[in-house]
Amino acid sequence: MRMMIREIGWATRGACRESDPELFFPLTPSDEHETRAKAVCEGCPVLKECRAYAIREGEPEGIWGGLTVKERRSLRFPSGWRRSAAG
Repeated sequence: MRMMIREIGWATRGACRESDPELFFPLTPSDEHETRAKAVCEGCPVLKECRAYAIREGEPEGIWGGLTVKERRSLRFPSGWRRSAAG
């Protein structure tokens, strides 16, 4: 429970709180959405917390901490990294 409260705390200070969620989670992603969302993230006071959370939790959608799903995935699983068959 303590972790959840801490996570909620930083999220309430995010620059994205004043933006339309569609910007960060568009039904049809585009380069324009990505650029605009990343611009909001750029000046966010909790960018590091948001980014760390999204990478740690493996957020499967949207722009978090100024990173796309693909960018977050590349940080979690660097090239050359392979999952073992045992899991």
